[in-house]
Amino acid sequence: MSLSAVKTAGDVGTFKGGSGFPTRFQGAKAGELPFFKVSDMNLPGNEVFMRRANNYISEDVRKKLGATRIPAGAIIFAKVGAAVFLERKRILTQDSCIDNNMSAFIVDPAQLDERFAHYLLTAFRLSALVATTALPSLNSTQLRSIPLRIPTNLDEQCKIAGALADTDDLIHTLDRQIRKKRSVKQGMMQELLTGRTRLPGFGRPWTEQSVSELLEFKNGLNKASEFFGHGTPIVNFMDVMRSPVITAERVKGLVSLGRDEIARFSARRGDMFFTRTSESVEEIGTAAVLVEDIRDAVFSGFVLRGRPIAPVNTTFLAYQFQLPSVRRQVIATASYTTRALTNGGSLGRVKVLVPAADEQAAVVAVLADTDAQLAALEQRLESARAIKTGMMQELLTGRTRLAVEAAL
Repeated sequence: MSLSAVKTAGDVGTFKGGSGFPTRFQGAKAGELPFFKVSDMNLPGNEVFMRRANNYISEDVRKKLGATRIPAGAIIFAKVGAAVFLERKRILTQDSCIDNNMSAFIVDPAQLDERFAHYLLTAFRLSALVATTALPSLNSTQLRSIPLRIPTNLDEQCKIAGALADTDDLIHTLDRQIRKKRSVKQGMMQELLTGRTRLPGFGRPWTEQSVSELLEFKNGLNKASEFFGHGTPIVNFMDVMRSPVITAERVKGLVSLGRDEIARFSARRGDMFFTRTSESVEEIGTAAVLVEDIRDAVFSGFVLRGRPIAPVNTTFLAYQFQLPSVRRQVIATASYTTRALTNGGSLGRVKVLVPAADEQAAVVAVLADTDAQLAALEQRLESARAIKTGMMQELLTGRTRLAVEAAL
C-alpha cells in the first residue's frame, strides 16, 4: 500500500488567472485557440471536459492581447462573481485562454494526476473561501493553501480517478437517457394532446372548451407560520411544480386546522392545482392533479384549486397545461407587479381541445407509462450519484485505499 500525504494545492500545482475578454471576437471563429468565459462552463449533464468554445482567437491575437495560454489538462473554475457558488470545475481538453473572472489550476504531472486532481478540487468547496465583500471572489493565497490528501503513488491516484470516472460515465449515460426520454415525451405530448396524431380506434372530433367550463376555481388557505409542521396534509407550491401528477407519498407538508377549514379548503382525488404566484412568470399556472385520496388534505394559498364541474379527465388536462400553446395563453393573461400572478378568472379563459372520455383515458395511459419509465431512470440516476458521493468520501480521504502493484 502506497503512502499518502496532506499537501497544499500550491505544493502540487500553480494557479493562473485569466484575461479580459476581447469582445470584438464574440461568437467568432478567428483562430484555433478557445477563449472561454464563465458562462461556457454551464455544460449539460455530468460533463466535466471543456471540449468546445463559443469564441476562438489565433495565437498572434493572444500575444497581442497579452492573454495567458492555459495548457490542456488544467482545471478551470470561476474565481469572481456569483458563479463561484455554483462550484463548477472543468478540465480543458486543449490549450486555451480564459477570461479574468476565472482561474486555472495547473497540476505538476510528476506529483498529481489531472483527473484525480479534478475530483479532489470537486470535493473541496471553494465557495467556503469567498471573502465577505460586495463582489464574491477568491484570491491566489487562499487557493494555494487548499489542503489536499494525495497518495504519493501516481498509479493509486489513477486507479481512484478511474473508479470515480466509471461512476461518472454511468451518471452521464443515465442523464443522456433521461434527456432523450423527456424529448420523446414532449414530442408525444405535442402530437397526442393536440389531436394531430390519434391513437388506434379513435376518430371522433375534439371540441374546444374554456377551462371555466370544466373547472371551478378556489383560492387556497393562508395561515401563520406556527400552524405549519404538524396536523393535516397540505398540497404546497412545490408539490405542483415537481410533476403533473401528485401522489399521496409526495405530499409532505402539514398544517394545523379546524374541521370547518378542512372542509372549505379540501383537496380531493381528481382536483387540479395551479401555481398562483411566483417570482417568475414562467412558473405561474403550472398544473398538477391529485391522483390519490389523502384524508383531510387541504391546499396552500400559493396555489389555486380547480375542481371539475363537467366530465373531464383532469390528468389529461394537467398534461395539456404543459403544452407551449396552452402555456402561452396562461402567460398572456397573467399580471405582474412585484411578483407574477394569475387567478381563476384568468385561467378559466384558457382554451383547450378535449376529446371523448375514452380517448382522454387512453392518451393519459400512454403518457403515464412514459412518466413511469422516466421516474425509474431518475431513481437510478439518484442512486448512481449517491454511490459516487460515498466513493468520493471513502477514496479521497484515504479511509478506503485501492491496492496497486509494487514497482519492480
